[in-house]
Amino acid sequence: MKAVYIEAYGGHEQLKYGELPNPIVGPKDVLIRAHAASVNPVDWKIREGYLQSRLQYQFPLILGWDVSGVVERIGDHVTRFKPGDAVFSRPATDRNGTYAELVAVDESLVALKPKNITFEEAASIPLAGLTAWDALHEIAHVSAGQKVLVHAGAGGVGIYAIQLAKAFGARVLTTTSTANVQFVQAYGTDEVIDYTMEDFAQVASACDVVFDTIGGAVQEKSFGVIAPGGILVSIVSPPDEAKAKAAGIRTGYFFLQPDGEKLARLGQLVEEGKLRPVVGAVFPLEQTAKAHALSESHHARGKIVLRFDRVEWSSAARSVS
Repeated sequence: MKAVYIEAYGGHEQLKYGELPNPIVGPKDVLIRAHAASVNPVDWKIREGYLQSRLQYQFPLILGWDVSGVVERIGDHVTRFKPGDAVFSRPATDRNGTYAELVAVDESLVALKPKNITFEEAASIPLAGLTAWDALHEIAHVSAGQKVLVHAGAGGVGIYAIQLAKAFGARVLTTTSTANVQFVQAYGTDEVIDYTMEDFAQVASACDVVFDTIGGAVQEKSFGVIAPGGILVSIVSPPDEAKAKAAGIRTGYFFLQPDGEKLARLGQLVEEGKLRPVVGAVFPLEQTAKAHALSESHHARGKIVLRFDRVEWSSAARSVS
């Protein structure tokens, strides 16, 4: 099969494309012929080697944790899907990724693609959507009438968090730059805090939930805008427990574990019109390095998607432009 992969940790020059063996399909696996994948910050962090202490991989390594496509074949014990089904998935962390023509995924991590969106849109949802779902639904238990602050609302995770919080009936605040004020408003934000013009710590107050997607000083200042009994949830670093106890709030921190049933619930929200995919940029697979560069700039709006059509493959591996 054709794939984009790395043979060593490093910069964009490590991204290669060429032929790799087809994935082994286990008895509970669904083999997906990919139509689209997406780029997440974790992809280039793995490429750079930042997560070596947490994730142990062998080379060549195919990156990517989002995929949408059509089921090519199924393992002997698969019961939920059949060849020809349009699906999307956030595959397991410990297997090869999704920058490839063929991806083998345990059926428990797969869901049917929502009928009302494209494959490119579907590929934008799994990791970011599931991260927002776990933060707000599984950990913070957001409910109607609550006040939720989402940091970096224009980003890949933030834009789904805004929509989910609204779907749960919350009042939503978000931080973003001037250029993205109207963008986040279009996805349901009730109050926008332009961080280039004002300090959220001076504007926001008595929040029931703060979702931290930035860390550092932003996380530190977030303690001061949460109401007693509220919660600070982070996907960047564990919040200080001593500070949380002193402030009378709870904390949450997690590393996403994929789940096909949760993904199916997100798909249902998409079909109901309560959740809209947010594709900010689309690159052909041979321009994966450019997609990584955009993600690394921290100025991407919504999700970055890789499309699998019109890719010219060479017989030998080459660097990706």
